Parts: sequence; structure tokens; C-alpha cells
Amino acid sequence: MKIVTLVLSFFVAASAVSASEPLAIQAQEQTDDWAVEWWMPRHNEKLLVKEQMKNVDLVFLGDSITHAWEDKGKQVWQQYYAKRNALNLGFSGDRTENVLWRLQNGEISGIAPKLLVLMIGTNNTGHRQDKSQDTALGIKYIIELLGERLPNTKVLLLAIFPRGASADDPLRKINDGINDIIKEYADGKNIHYLDINHLFIDEDGNLSQTVMQDLLHPNTEQYQIWAEAMEPKISALMSQ
Repeated sequence: MKIVTLVLSFFVAASAVSASEPLAIQAQEQTDDWAVEWWMPRHNEKLLVKEQMKNVDLVFLGDSITHAWEDKGKQVWQQYYAKRNALNLGFSGDRTENVLWRLQNGEISGIAPKLLVLMIGTNNTGHRQDKSQDTALGIKYIIELLGERLPNTKVLLLAIFPRGASADDPLRKINDGINDIIKEYADGKNIHYLDINHLFIDEDGNLSQTVMQDLLHPNTEQYQIWAEAMEPKISALMSQ
């Protein structure tokens, strides 16, 4: 009886530890109602596209803002990235835990890109208002997993783009808090950090609907600005 009690106590304690972990680091599929019909098919499609590509030299990894390189940013993608054998692994609605799941389930298997561009976390903020520290930890887990699976790939970690009309917006503040943490992940060797957020806001920190109609997703014209801002860094990192 004493042994059984000890075993039960161990499992209760283990469950408590697991339950206390932030959702941001618990790898899982996307289960939001609006996404379930297309999310897994897109994952499987990306596995097939990856296999069909002769080389994958550049990867973009993220959420809807990255996903939209296939829509609003399509022309700019063709101009800057198609010739670089680029693979878009952006999935609308994804949070850090969804990216972790995708990485663990084949999306970077069998490739060795020169560079991976990562921006994730604004949906942790918008969907659940996760603490900045929790989302930053999720991003850290992603970077560590990339280091294990793609040891020779450099990572360009982007500051999460601004959201909300003003600098006082509660969700903007959460994202700013995440950025304050993740900028320290850069080591100048394998992990590089780039913050281009000043290009989207005015000197008072205000975000206009002419830049992001919904104050979250960049408008079509902003993809050209985004690409131009990244180009010096991408060019330098891919030539090393």
C-alpha cells in the first residue's frame, strides 16, 4: 500500500509540473475551429513541396504575417526569394506551440537551409494574452529545436511586428515585452536579431490603418518595405 501511495504521489506531482508549464512550450497541432479544415492539409502540402524542391536554401517560419507572402506579398516573394530556393512555412493563426509541433513533425527534416527567418508570437498575445515571458520561452524552445535539427543553419529572428493603434495598446505592450526578451537570444554567430518595427509606426509610436488595415497584418505595400529592410541582412547571412 505504501508503494502504491508513493507511485500515485509521483504521478500526481508529474502531472502538476506538466500542467504548470506554459502552453507556449507544449507542442501541439492547431485546433482552433476556423483552422482545422486547412491546417493539417497545408502541413502535408508543405512536406510534399519540401520533398519536391531540389534544394531549400531559405526558410520563412511563422504565422499569418509570414503565410501572406503567398498572397499579399507574392510579387515581392518572386522578386526576392523564389530565386533563392525559399520555402514558406507560415501558417495563419499559429502560436509558438504550433510551430514546435510542425518542426517536430517533418517540416524541416531532410533539408539544410543556409538561413531561416523566424517571426512568431503575436497570436500567443492576441489569442490568450500570454505573458511576455511565456511566449519568449516558446520562441527560445523553437530556436533550440532549430539548433538541434539544423545545426548549420543561421536564424534571423525578427522582432514581432507592432499591433494596436498606439504604444499604449495592451497587446502592443505584451509584444514589446517579448521583443525585449528575445533580442537577447542573438549570439552574433548562429542567431541574429533584426527589429524593423520603426518602419511601420510614426515617431509617437502610432500605427496607421494605411500600414496595417486591421492594426495587425501588414498591407500589401508593406511587404516590399519588409523585404527591402531585411535584404542587407539576408544577403550577408546567406553568403557566409
